[in-house]
Amino acid sequence: MSEDATLSDLDPEAVRSALVEWYEADHREFPWRRTTDPYEILVSEVMSQQTQLDRVVDAWAAFLDRWPTVDALAAADRSDVVAFWSDQRLGYNNRARYLHEAAGQVVDDFDGEWPRTPADLQELMGVGPYTANAVASFAFDAGDAVVDTNVKRVLYRAFGLDDDDTAFEAVASELMPAGESRVWNNAIMELGGVACQQRPRCDEAGCPWREWCHAYETGDFTAPDVPTQPEFEGSRRQFRGRVVRILGEYDELTLDELGPRIRVDYAPDGEYGREWLRGLLSDLADDGLIDVEDRDGTAVTRLRE
Repeated sequence: MSEDATLSDLDPEAVRSALVEWYEADHREFPWRRTTDPYEILVSEVMSQQTQLDRVVDAWAAFLDRWPTVDALAAADRSDVVAFWSDQRLGYNNRARYLHEAAGQVVDDFDGEWPRTPADLQELMGVGPYTANAVASFAFDAGDAVVDTNVKRVLYRAFGLDDDDTAFEAVASELMPAGESRVWNNAIMELGGVACQQRPRCDEAGCPWREWCHAYETGDFTAPDVPTQPEFEGSRRQFRGRVVRILGEYDELTLDELGPRIRVDYAPDGEYGREWLRGLLSDLADDGLIDVEDRDGTAVTRLRE
């Protein structure tokens, strides 16, 4: 797609629904996903800028236990906040200073009323466009479509976009349901975090966009932050794994029933067709993992018991 890319060839509602349903069915549980308090969300966003999310959980809880409200943080001694930040190894100490200053702005300059839009939130010290949009999205459901490194990787792979910020922003905005930035931004970031990682886990994580995904179809999982093809992606080993997983869900399948389930560009007489699939199945049969039986000229395969 070019920078004026749209989803005209897709069903946007189906794409949206698949992602949201996948996210709501099962996602990583972080405590800040269970709150709409802008103070608690801002703390989580600032902490997450340089620290792995699993480590942030304990630091976030300890910070809020000590300074449970924006008023409490604004009234705190800045040196105590910086010392906490340093003790928790949360990255640059100036982020602690900015967070303390931002709390003072909310209390003094905004009379305790939080700004609600991305533009207004950027008036707070140390709050840039990404953090402002995150707080607007997750606290007030009033954000724009997020476009971070993970989301770019998802969109690049899924829809074959050019590596162009304008294209990413256009498609991200077109996809996001109006007024639903909270669930949408959480969902698409979760997709990038657990399924469409630099080394993707399409089948293992049950990626909901596989039927539309350009990378899944072609086996090319390069991306702006993945300039060379991961060794595993598109390999016979990967497709062998898919065969075993799919056969685990069925008693038996013919080649033409199995093929499209492991590769969306499967065509019986094509490059990735019956001959290619027979080669995979032969390897798996030699390894004692499956059985292939000929029934009146039709190959049928199943997991070996």
